[in-house]
Amino acid sequence: MSDAKFFQRGKIQELRIELNSDKKDRGYTRKKATLKKIVANMTMGNDMSSLYPDVIACMAIPVLEVKKMVYLFLINYAKGKPEMALEAISTFRRDVEDPNPLIRALAIRTMGYIHVDKVTACLIQPLRHCMRDQDPYVRKTAAVCVAKLFMQDRHLVENAGFIDQLREMLVDSNPSVVANAVAALTEISERSDHIQLKLNMAVASKLVTALNECSEWGQTYILESLMFVVPQEPGDAEMLAERIAPRLQHANSAVVLTAVKVIVYLMNYMSKDEDISNMCKKLSPPLVTLLSSGPEVQYVGLRNILLVIQKHPEILKNDIKIFFCKYNDPIYVKMAKLEIMFRLANEHNVEQVLSELKEYATEVDVDFVRKAVRSIGRLAVKIESTAQRCVEALLELIQTKVNYVVQESIVVIKDIFRKYPNQYESIIGVLCENLDNLDEPEAKAAMIWIIGQYADRIENSDELLDDFLYTFLEETVEVQLALLTATVKLFIKRPTAGQDLVPKVLKWATEEVDNPDLRDRGYIYWRLLSTDVAAAKAVVLSEKPHISTETDNMDPVLLEELLLHIASLSAIYHKAPTTFIPHCKPRFLIPSPALRRQNYGPGRLMHSDSYSSVHSNSSDHHQQLSGSSQPQSSSSQLDPLDEFMASSTPAKEPHHQRLSYHEQSFDQVAEASIGNREYYDQKINAENPYRTDTTSTSGTKSGGGDDLMSFDL
Repeated sequence: MSDAKFFQRGKIQELRIELNSDKKDRGYTRKKATLKKIVANMTMGNDMSSLYPDVIACMAIPVLEVKKMVYLFLINYAKGKPEMALEAISTFRRDVEDPNPLIRALAIRTMGYIHVDKVTACLIQPLRHCMRDQDPYVRKTAAVCVAKLFMQDRHLVENAGFIDQLREMLVDSNPSVVANAVAALTEISERSDHIQLKLNMAVASKLVTALNECSEWGQTYILESLMFVVPQEPGDAEMLAERIAPRLQHANSAVVLTAVKVIVYLMNYMSKDEDISNMCKKLSPPLVTLLSSGPEVQYVGLRNILLVIQKHPEILKNDIKIFFCKYNDPIYVKMAKLEIMFRLANEHNVEQVLSELKEYATEVDVDFVRKAVRSIGRLAVKIESTAQRCVEALLELIQTKVNYVVQESIVVIKDIFRKYPNQYESIIGVLCENLDNLDEPEAKAAMIWIIGQYADRIENSDELLDDFLYTFLEETVEVQLALLTATVKLFIKRPTAGQDLVPKVLKWATEEVDNPDLRDRGYIYWRLLSTDVAAAKAVVLSEKPHISTETDNMDPVLLEELLLHIASLSAIYHKAPTTFIPHCKPRFLIPSPALRRQNYGPGRLMHSDSYSSVHSNSSDHHQQLSGSSQPQSSSSQLDPLDEFMASSTPAKEPHHQRLSYHEQSFDQVAEASIGNREYYDQKINAENPYRTDTTSTSGTKSGGGDDLMSFDL
């Protein structure tokens, strides 16, 4: 029979009469039905607290189902009316000594939920007794209760010795008890300011042995705890990873992803490239299997895969077809697959990828099409051998005259021109035929850049720029900046054609706009043109910085941190947990003799303990300030603007000092150290105003606090 009939608003008086009825009630059937009505009304938001004395009277009924509903009632109203919970203390004390282990566990669990000081005080002795109970169900319930109690009163848990008892439970004969003890210790370690869980290889080996007999969630807890193991020798990491590898074949996606996280973590402590390569081969099949699940699990898997392949690109390098989009994939899955396809693309599979992207660019979903077109352009920049075919594909897409396709194509073609100068300029004419289709700032800015960059090759470049200038004051800052620079380029390359446009644009930029970036750039160009044309040409037409798809890569320090949070929200958001969870502890690769040196870009191999040596040399690294010498005027080359510039030279702007590239480079080197606690504490405190703990996990004292309690098990 369905319980839906209980979800009807009941009258308090009628429910009280039913609870106190003297009629013969075999098996307490009527009382069960009445309590179900009360719980249903409570669930619907109706106030049932006036029935408290009558419900409490039912606690004496020795039926588990009745006790569950009475305890649920207590938990719901104890916070708002703590005096009610005090009346039930005597019953709790009797229930924790009941012969039925289910009732003992239920009583200890309920007491842990009731946040009332007197109830908490009465919980200590029964909880200590239940942690040594002969029944494993009671012991595992008590382990979780310790974690709940820690959230209420941290000092009580530490002083009462519950942490030591949890450590003893790690070697319990029952795997479920071990899993719950591990979960409780992990939770306490994550929430405590001065408690850090560390597991040695002996305990880790016992935990791995218990994996085979645990439930799937117990396996997840145990695998998560292995992130607190710091191998001291490469052989330890290899042995542990091999024993965890069978979990990769588990049917539960949480177990699989957590096993992937632990193995990726342990690979940092392996010395042989051959061992790392073998582990990468073992990680590929389970990650592929995740994509046969539902769309939600697929998306979670894809976001985690995107992190893993950035650190270990050899994983999945031969499985790119599995990431080809299906017609019935949700849009969020398609977008995630596109990003992975691009990252896995190489010279051997680029033809397949390009063919897929061209097909995607004809789909109906606008966002998906835009990303597909942009991926074609990024592919040209990434793989030089396929640039010609990518440009041809983009030209075909431009011929479709679809507005958003044309605009995305122009945006990426700008990057192709920068990557491969003097190779594909012959298509500029085709681009100029589509100026009327441009209505998005990014596309306009890209086209304006192309016109300015190749003003000497486009016969009517002055007319094209003049058309854009009609709406200069109404455009976004991005477009205005592009117009300003393009007009100055036109004037430098073709003084006669640009002599009428430059004064107008400079006047607008310096007098009629509010954006400081635009105004400052206008002043800079104005002074350059009025003092030294050679210097202006050297600045404006200087060689452009080399571009590559490496700029799309995640910051290596952030990537290392996110890889320690695979199978969590951080891996989906691609943000460190400290940025969106208050008081969250950051994770680091803990230094050990087996830790591999981390590579943070060309020429930078940093070990986690090398930051101090880098930082110690920083005092000798002085700030280099950019010069501000005034070159001599060369007005003979600027005849069209002589009179205008001489009569309207703007007032001097204040001189701003800037750090040189070398100073910025040092900051990046300093940030690259995974083990740098001081840097991370400052960074986390700056990003997270809610964070109050400033304790490092390296054993140093927190600011004015207690010593770190490191439980090395």
